[in-house]
Amino acid sequence: MTTTQQRTIAAIATPPGKGGVSIIRVSGPKCQKLCQIILGKELKPRQAYYLPFLDQQQSAIDQGLAIYFAAPNSFTGEDVLEFQGHGGPIIMDLLLQRIVECGVELAKPGEFSEKAFLNDKLDLAQAEAIADLIESGSRQAAKSALRSLSGDFSKEVHLLVDMLVYLRTYVEAAIDFPDEEIDFLQDQKVVDKMEQICVFQKDLILKAQQGNLLREGMTVVIAGKPNAGKSSLLNALVEKESAIVTHVEGTTRDILTEQINIDGLPLHIVDTAGLRETDDLVEKIGIERAIKEIEKADRILLMVDASHSEKVDLGTEIHRFFPKQANLPPISLIKNKIDLLNQAPKVSHQDIPTIYLSASNGDGIDLLKNHLKQVVGYNAAESGVFMARRRHLTALNNAQNHINQGFDQLIHFSAGELLAEELKLAQLQLNEITGEFTSDDLLGNIFSSFCIGK
Repeated sequence: MTTTQQRTIAAIATPPGKGGVSIIRVSGPKCQKLCQIILGKELKPRQAYYLPFLDQQQSAIDQGLAIYFAAPNSFTGEDVLEFQGHGGPIIMDLLLQRIVECGVELAKPGEFSEKAFLNDKLDLAQAEAIADLIESGSRQAAKSALRSLSGDFSKEVHLLVDMLVYLRTYVEAAIDFPDEEIDFLQDQKVVDKMEQICVFQKDLILKAQQGNLLREGMTVVIAGKPNAGKSSLLNALVEKESAIVTHVEGTTRDILTEQINIDGLPLHIVDTAGLRETDDLVEKIGIERAIKEIEKADRILLMVDASHSEKVDLGTEIHRFFPKQANLPPISLIKNKIDLLNQAPKVSHQDIPTIYLSASNGDGIDLLKNHLKQVVGYNAAESGVFMARRRHLTALNNAQNHINQGFDQLIHFSAGELLAEELKLAQLQLNEITGEFTSDDLLGNIFSSFCIGK
């Protein structure tokens, strides 16, 4: 069985459908042979040739540009051949079929990027940034993904690793050579260096959290009794009549999801059926679905009618439908219909975050948007943010735990050996981000999520 590096692979690299130009990308050791068979000549690297693409009977399938990139000066680090033909799906399928007939295999999702990683053209964080750049849902997300692809994230990770390696070397040297009479545990240099590492690590986590928010966004579920204005709030946030709004209770009976961007922060808004006791079978199903969405949310917007004078008891409102031991997401209380009371919109933080607004006329919607950015710590103006995935955050947080434990061993127990071990474990966690220490299973999961042709 051939390995990923040995396989010569091909895929259509442009989106499906009709267009002016479509591209088939080939990577692997059979590229030069393919030039002779399909193009009828040997190509010089990095020069564009306008040629017919020939079938088995030497008849033209299509004609277009062919460009050859010689290893290692290519995206994958291997010989790469690109066919740029007319953008018709039938033409591209015929050409791809001809390439396969010549002994080339169809590429698996992400296999081109995986080759680039395995051939040291990209580290793992950069490879992941390719998929994130393609899937960017906002300008900020695209810029952040490009920073990661350019290596900004990896550079900071490597810098932190270098700091850990330097301190490990110093500590382990002091342990291995006690005759030098250097009491490193009393050396302020070690404490100062640990403090620098902690500050740098904290800043790196904050940047990664911002990048993760840009990638994954925030899921917000609007919940509450019927006729509280949930659908009106959804419409106000998405700025269109997405949900049906009537004075009839129980109008919303199913889940309605919309996506918006707040200064680059992707927001997944879920409108749900009103929570109440009911004998209506269809409405019961809608409420069951609402409860499932609430359990998965990053935040609940609990809507109540501000024109009703009774005080809101969150325990009564929520635990009527959930057991008290349920692990519910954080809650923001939305007091709607302030226009009926001639009140101005405002935000209160006395007990829980409370936003007073009018969903029907839009008063206070900007306050709600700012509140949602604040509760997740999102800052659209923050510079230098790079794209980060959840696995990156997990590795960074694990590394921080090891660093903190090492600091405790140093300060409270003067345990140099344990400090060195915690620094080593932190380094291993950071190396997982760039792929210097990564399991094959993790690589398979990462690259299988890519689109074919990348």
